[in-house]
Amino acid sequence: MHTLEDLEAARAALTQSQEKFDRYSGNNPNKFRSEIKSAGAAVRMIEASLKASGLLPRSQQEELEHRLDAAFPNAQSKQTVEFEGKRYTLRFTPAAKSNSGKSVTEWRKYWTLEE
Repeated sequence: MHTLEDLEAARAALTQSQEKFDRYSGNNPNKFRSEIKSAGAAVRMIEASLKASGLLPRSQQEELEHRLDAAFPNAQSKQTVEFEGKRYTLRFTPAAKSNSGKSVTEWRKYWTLEE
């Protein structure tokens, strides 16, 4: 289980990696990219763990998405469901891509309210 100190350390590592990239004046456009990506993934993983355990509060949207995920664990992409009298559609968007930018390495799932 992660702690708030773990989150602070991961955020500091991410900031440090981004600052190294910003200060870099060489001609390698991919320098520090993998370091930044892995630090960002660590921050996202720790935040999700802390929110799941209740140490970090969820936003209203995150709480709604958590309840939708629990109610519809087998929902597929672009599937529309009815929940508490409203219609929601499950969507996915890339959270991280490969260094070339051609492949998605991590997906983010979210629900949208249908009008």
